Amino acid sequence: METDLEGLQIPGHVAIILDGNGRWAKKRGLPRTMGHKEGCVTVEKTVEIAARMGIRYLTVYGFSTENWKRSAEEVGALMQLFRYYMMRLLKIASQNNVRVRMIGERSRFDQDIIDGINRLEAETKDNTGLTFVIAVNYGGRDEITRAVRRLTADCAAGRLDPASITEETISGALDTAGIPDPDLLIRTSGENRLSNYLIWQTAYTEFYITDCYWPDFNRDELLRAIRAYNSRDRRYGGVKAQ
Repeated sequence: METDLEGLQIPGHVAIILDGNGRWAKKRGLPRTMGHKEGCVTVEKTVEIAARMGIRYLTVYGFSTENWKRSAEEVGALMQLFRYYMMRLLKIASQNNVRVRMIGERSRFDQDIIDGINRLEAETKDNTGLTFVIAVNYGGRDEITRAVRRLTADCAAGRLDPASITEETISGALDTAGIPDPDLLIRTSGENRLSNYLIWQTAYTEFYITDCYWPDFNRDELLRAIRAYNSRDRRYGGVKAQ
């Protein structure tokens, strides 16, 4: 572990809202697509940094259900970037023993993208290091809606007793089943909202907001977030977290 991490409790699961790509590009007189491209480079670097720091789960908001409302040109460019960086991720995952998992409703994507997602998950499933979770065509409300549909179908078919449903049952029906809830959520670009991201899972998550645009995010920014996380007296329903 790097010396500047000594004495710090490293959060097991860090979730990030990657905000500010477009504003980063506009500030430099560049097209928005350049901001997204540079943001992808930052994702690559952050995966490697998080793995070296000892973070066990890193979840990023890659493409939301609302992002389809952007211009056809921008959505098309994002899909092309996604195709390219899925191939890059295979290499990065192999080099860093990273397991990749996608959450969200993938059926809306073109078949080649679905195939790429499936390949990423299959070829990295036995890696034992950091689990890198990418939320694509993901929205917290959509995730919960789909989970409710599955649970009600099980109840209607007699496979599940409605009276037996617990918080654990619901968590197990979500896209993030088997993944611990985030300890720390970071949002870049200074915005103070969840934007429909992991709304069930972040009930007790610590939030850290930075004015830094996502393409400028680096190890120092992540370290500042971890230090802020360590400075807080974490409690769950009035009970101090261990």
